[in-house]
Amino acid sequence: MLPAKMGSAIDYTALARQIRQWGTQLGFQQVGISDSELKEQEVHLLNWLNKGMHGEMAYMKHHGTRRSRPNDLIPGTIRVISVRMDYLPPDAKHPNQVLHDPTLAYVSRYALGRDYHKVVKKRLQKLAQKIEAVVGPFGYRAFVDSAPVLEKALAQKAGLGWIGKHTNLINRRAGSWFFLGELYTDLPLSADAANDENLCGTCTACIDICPTKAIIGPYQLDARRCISYLTIELRGSIPIEYRPLIGNRIFGCDDCQLVCPWNRFAQNTEEGDFRTRSGLDAPALIDLFAWTEIEFLKRTEGSAIRRISYEMWLRNIAVALGNAPSSPQVVGALKKKQAHASELVREHVTWALEQHRCNG
Repeated sequence: MLPAKMGSAIDYTALARQIRQWGTQLGFQQVGISDSELKEQEVHLLNWLNKGMHGEMAYMKHHGTRRSRPNDLIPGTIRVISVRMDYLPPDAKHPNQVLHDPTLAYVSRYALGRDYHKVVKKRLQKLAQKIEAVVGPFGYRAFVDSAPVLEKALAQKAGLGWIGKHTNLINRRAGSWFFLGELYTDLPLSADAANDENLCGTCTACIDICPTKAIIGPYQLDARRCISYLTIELRGSIPIEYRPLIGNRIFGCDDCQLVCPWNRFAQNTEEGDFRTRSGLDAPALIDLFAWTEIEFLKRTEGSAIRRISYEMWLRNIAVALGNAPSSPQVVGALKKKQAHASELVREHVTWALEQHRCNG
């Protein structure tokens, strides 16, 4: 049943209920609505930035408080519609199978299928169109990890879950293997109750498992140490002290989610776009290292992996090969890239070969 509209009178409580129903029909597992007040979260954000924990992600400091003040980013914003969409692909090898085989390459499970930015944002646009069909033109903007937005804080305010000690959002019925998206709007929709529960308790599994000790304390992440940052965001040389700790992770890291007890409730995605592409759930490191740039661009077309360049792709794989068991095949693959045109690639190949000389 659509919300009643008499002239300019709109039942925003009924509209909010309808928005949640539409969201489910569009493939979101949950939809929540919050106001745009984030004063407490802003203090945490500024402290984190002032400590330099954002590393080389200069855009985060450049955006400043626009991230914590939705109305400054999109004037007129008074409500935020937050959504979540499961992404764990049912057709992928179990992450632990890959992580425990150092000859294979580990790609974070969120990047195995189609680029989530495109999938989730397209659905948000459809949701906005459904709203517009009822209320007429209104102010809105859709975001999917593509602008200065405190998405996890907003999702918590909208009742979608709580922020865990690893700083990811956790839902008690679905764990944390999901994407978030937001629709900033000027509609005075009735808001959901914020999720004030925190069910992490005394558990420190995520802190204990982190390979690089990037989770420096409960709810504190030093991005400069995080493997996701090192393999995706960092454009230059990976600090030597972290290279052995990266293991075979060539794009992102899921360790903190893998050990989270709440992920026993996680559901595989039913979204076809998030199914594994190009065999990237358990590929051989040597095979990936042999890809030409044309092959890289072709096989990662429409993938979030395109966030990194071919040069960074080779950099990351070189590190993983340096951590792999020594063999003539591994050493031979590395030697083929010793004279690569990229200084960045050559540096990491040289380091990798040194690991095998030490081990040999």
